[in-house]
Amino acid sequence: GISTKFYQASSSEMFGATPPPQNEHTPFYPRSPYGAAKLYSYWVTKNYRESYGMFATNGILFNHESPRRGETFVTRKITRAVARIKAGVQDKLYLGNLDAIRDWGYAPEFVEAMWLMLQADQPDDFVVATGTEYSVRDFLGFAFGHAGLDWEKYVDFDEAFLRPAEVDALVGDSAHARSATG
Repeated sequence: GISTKFYQASSSEMFGATPPPQNEHTPFYPRSPYGAAKLYSYWVTKNYRESYGMFATNGILFNHESPRRGETFVTRKITRAVARIKAGVQDKLYLGNLDAIRDWGYAPEFVEAMWLMLQADQPDDFVVATGTEYSVRDFLGFAFGHAGLDWEKYVDFDEAFLRPAEVDALVGDSAHARSATG
């Protein structure tokens, strides 16, 4: 039969400029067209749930990483550069704001959380996050350190990579999701 449950993934980018930690009750303040578009999807899903009694669930997903992450995202940009620098085929990595703080998780665990949301007794909106905060600078230290390299010798600032409306810190509070899904 046709599934009676619907899941829509939104992004932590919907929170934008609101201070962390962000949860299901945090006001939205998107700082990019992407965040604004995700906010629209969030409200449409919520509207279908409330207006038509559908089992429609929103997952507000904080950054979740895997080897499949696109190469334009900062985490893949960093990990690819580490490999290329270690192999001697790249000399420098250029980045923007190294102080941006993100709550980075592991994509397969986020997929499990999405599945668990669809198993809940009632549809709702759920933040999926680790609750940890690391800066891009921290990520550089981990990635380059894993390869035995000092990131400060290879990374340079380039203002071209700064966002027009920077999102300083995205750190999620997933207590509601943990409680509802076990």
